[in-house]
Amino acid sequence: MTIAASAIADLPDWDGNTLGLRALQTELATQVVLRDKFARPLRTVAGFDVGFEEGGAITRAAAVLLDADSLEVIASEVARLPTRMPYIPGLLSFRELPALLAALGQLPQAPDLAFVDGHGIAHPRRLGIAAHFGVATGLPSIGVAKKILVGESRTNLHDMRGAFTSLRHGSEQIGWMLRSKPCCLPLIVSPGHRVAMASAPELVMRFVTTYRLPETTRLADRLASRRDRKQSASS
Repeated sequence: MTIAASAIADLPDWDGNTLGLRALQTELATQVVLRDKFARPLRTVAGFDVGFEEGGAITRAAAVLLDADSLEVIASEVARLPTRMPYIPGLLSFRELPALLAALGQLPQAPDLAFVDGHGIAHPRRLGIAAHFGVATGLPSIGVAKKILVGESRTNLHDMRGAFTSLRHGSEQIGWMLRSKPCCLPLIVSPGHRVAMASAPELVMRFVTTYRLPETTRLADRLASRRDRKQSASS
């Protein structure tokens, strides 16, 4: 059984028990490792994102594997699964993870580092989708989100490429506000698993080119939302 298949098998069935899922999140969060334990040098990286089809009945997950140096796309895959549960704030990973794991399983190899569209530990119970993905697969992972789920920044963020400031929830740092592109809203970056807090913004910026999003999640976002197909049809 592959890593992805094993992780899918370990996911609980949806029975409406939100209290049980929140308790499971708290338990799984204790397994998150906030230390750098990824391959050096990085050889491959991957981006993961999720969209929905048929009014939300089908979960569509995209995975894009890239060469870490050239950013050349090695493989891109889409997995479609019946949506297993409704959208419930704070429990997003249980809704999206099965399709993400299926997409991971379709790649020709596992990446050295995974970038997931969503939060790592910047989550009320410190288990956003990137952290849950990392714990489920054992892969080093980083969450790259477009807006804050929880926490606040107490200092102003400079409007220059690569500027970042801490995102805190109470007295705890849970991530970073990262200005990946001037004159654009910052990204919310947080470690998911096997990545240190201090390393996360630098790793994200390594894969940012001319766009707001790093190439990893930018390409996955296009595939998950099917914008790539729309652009091809109009060209």
